[in-house]
Parts: sequence; structure tokens; C-alpha cells
Amino acid sequence: MLEAAAMDAGPDFSTENQGSDNDSDAESKDDPDAQAQEYIERVLGSKRSSLPPESLSIDGRARASEHWSPPLELKKSPVSDETDSPLLSLPLELILEICSYLQARFVLSVLPLVCRTLRDIVQDEVTWRIRLQKRIGSCYPIVEDAEFNWPTACIELEEHLQQWAENGKNTEYFSLAEGHFASVDSVLLLQGGELCVSGSRDRNVNLWDLRQLGRAPEKVLVKALGTERNGTHRGWVWSLAARDDRVCSGSWDSTVKLWDIAAGGQQFGEIRGKAAVLCLAYLSDVLVTGTYDKKVTVYDPRAAQALVKSRKLHSSAVLSLAADEHFIISASEDRTLVCFDRRASSVLQKLHLDSYLLAMSYQGAQLWAGDNLGLLYVFENRGGSFQNIRYFDVGHRSQITGVQHSLGALYTTSTDKTLRVRVVVSGFNLLDFFSQIHVPTDPPKVICTQTHSCVLNGISVEGNMAVAASGGFSLEVWKLGVC
Repeated sequence: MLEAAAMDAGPDFSTENQGSDNDSDAESKDDPDAQAQEYIERVLGSKRSSLPPESLSIDGRARASEHWSPPLELKKSPVSDETDSPLLSLPLELILEICSYLQARFVLSVLPLVCRTLRDIVQDEVTWRIRLQKRIGSCYPIVEDAEFNWPTACIELEEHLQQWAENGKNTEYFSLAEGHFASVDSVLLLQGGELCVSGSRDRNVNLWDLRQLGRAPEKVLVKALGTERNGTHRGWVWSLAARDDRVCSGSWDSTVKLWDIAAGGQQFGEIRGKAAVLCLAYLSDVLVTGTYDKKVTVYDPRAAQALVKSRKLHSSAVLSLAADEHFIISASEDRTLVCFDRRASSVLQKLHLDSYLLAMSYQGAQLWAGDNLGLLYVFENRGGSFQNIRYFDVGHRSQITGVQHSLGALYTTSTDKTLRVRVVVSGFNLLDFFSQIHVPTDPPKVICTQTHSCVLNGISVEGNMAVAASGGFSLEVWKLGVC
């Protein structure tokens, strides 16, 4: 399925500060709208010709379930003077069975305060492994690192199962259709899900106050950011990223604008590049962009001269990015995934794929990514080397445009063209598009499928909110019930 190659330097791997990127340093004179439309037709227009097996192993590793073959055994906790309690005199298996009827969050926060024996049981990692194994009955997690938090994973997973039970019966749904007059291509939740920013082809970045949903609908849309009369940007707004209360927006006008949400959305900076900004990553010390001219560029927004370095890591447009304090991971239309070592300032690895990755979610040792064929990939970070250990067919039939992974849930959005409901209107086919919520098991289990009449371009989940960007000029919002 893929070919991995360790590299010391990538093709045309040069530093802009040294003036050696002569072929691509000239600023593009193309009309940004025409360039963006051509990109849409080329990159977002591919369809899957055949379906792979539901779940495939890439490198021949044993499935995760094989690591669960030894029976899980709890550490035997001394009961000592607490044996007078009838509950504590029960076998551990029965105590765990009783606890399974209590919410995981309650078990973790309250039972350790009761007595030492219950505290020891709750603090035993195997307690949570057994609980999850009984609850989902599947291989979980797909990737387990040394810092994997079993209690937190159990809480998140159980709460998501409860929130999305019966296909989202316990959620409140809102469609924010007034605010943009063109396709919404990016959304980002802020401040625990209380606020949201959205970027659109109408050139605006809108700020929304989701606390007003269901209470004061006229106050949900706060404003469009910026002071320009014709829009926040001069081209389509394609990407968003945030760090705390600071947001950056990337556009087909080749700029990144920076906004201080705590100061009412005031602009505090602007970075002018030389190509359309297709993806962003905003860290505490740097801002990383992936652009149409095949480059990954690192900026320090705090410095007078923001540019740190710019590298041509790919042979085509950079479509998606993920980054942390150690690595920058970029995916391109050239069907490669590159891992760049920030400290060594060199390429560690270049993976050659059979498709290109449009969306990423990177956390801990796991990188989840969706491709243009509707497949979902899982990469494991093994000490700086990313190995593609699994890929799945999760039901999408076309591009996966958004992926958000957490310990307890996996959200995906798609431009899926598989016919769900077909209505013929004036000679045009109206297709239903859908988003899915999964349990991140091997293979992922679908919790809920939400169907829509327009393409979904991305997903953001934070706190008790989930928001999708819609090609129907709207934001699709689900307010999750509090468990």
C-alpha cells in the first residue's frame, strides 16, 4: 500500500533565507478565485473506483486484539480492617460488575474517597481495561503508548456513546444559515466550545457565540472579523488554526491574518506569503503553513521578521498539516507524507501513498488521516518514525474532508457522493452527504451517522459542541447532552 523511505533531505530541500528556491519564489500572478476553482475540480473531484476490504493491515503486524490474549488480572488489594463492609467482602469481579452500572466519571472521582480498597481498585489500570473490553468488545486502542490514560479514555468513550445514542437523540441540532453567502470551508471551536470561528468562500471569517443557541438566536453571529468592506480576506478563506484566544486564518489571497479573540476579534498581525494558504498549525512558539506552491513554511508571529524557514518538501500542493514541539507532518497532492524534525531541521521520513491525505488529527503517538478515496489511515509514531499500521473503510465513498480523533471518539466528514437519497430537481441530482461519529476501535465502530443535503468540508469538536462546515453556506451544530 505504501513505500517508506528514510531521508536526510527531501527533493529541492532548500532554505528561502539562502535564496536558493529560485523556481518558486516569484509571487503567483494567477487570479486566486480561478486558481481556487481549478483546485476544487482537481483535488476534490476524484471518486473511488473500487472498495477495499473493511480493515487492512499495512505492515503485517498482528492485530491489536492479539495483545489482549493474556487474561487481565487485578492487583489484589489488602482489605485489612475494612472487611466489615459487606460490599468489600465480595469478589473483585462482583465489585467491578456493580461499578459498571455507575458512570465512569463518578467511579473515578468518588469511589477513591470511600476507602483504601476502592481507591486501589479504581487506581488499577486493569480495572479500566476490563471495563472498556466489556463495553465495546473490540480492539482498543489501536495504538497504545506508555502515557495512554485508560480512565480518561473510558470516561470519554462512555460519554460519547451516551450522547450519540439512538443516532443523536440526546443532542440538540442547529443550522446557522445566516452569516455566510458562500460555501463554508473551515470551522474551529474556541474556549471549550463556547465560541466558534468559520471561514468561507465569501472571503469572511465570522465569529459566533454558541452560548446564545436556543436563547437569543439574533446574538449567535457576533461579527465578521476585520475592517475591510469587501471581506476579511481578498480570497477564499480556506484554513483556520488557534492557540488559546489567538486565531489565524489562511486564504487563497496568500495571506495569514492573526486575530485576538480576547480583545473582541481585533487583528494583531498579518503574514504575506507567495501562494494560497491551504492548511495551518499554530503552536506556542511558531505558526506553520502549507501552501499551494509545494512548501511548508515556519513563522514566528512574535518577531519583527516573522519568517523562520520555508522548505519545499513536496512536488505538489500541501493539503494538510499537523505539528507538535518535535515534528511537522505534511501531506500533499503528490501522495506523500513527510515528517520533518524541527530540532534537527531535516526531513526524517517520506512515505509514498496510493492516495493523498486531505485531513489529519494528531494526538500522542497516533496520527489519523482521511484521504481522497474515503479511506481512514492510522499512523503510529515510533520514536520519530511514522508507520502506517492500519487503514479502514468507514463507509465514506469519496473525500474525507475532516477528521477529529480523541481517546473516546472519532469524527469524520466527507463529500461522499454515494447515493443515499436521490431527488431530481431541474435536471440536477441532489445528493445527501453525511458525517460519521465512530468509536476509535479496530475497526472503528459507527456510533452515529448524520445526513445532510450539502457537502461537509470539515469538523471541529470541543466541550459539548460539534460543528461542521457546510457547502450549503451554513454551520451545522450539535450541542451534546451533559452526562
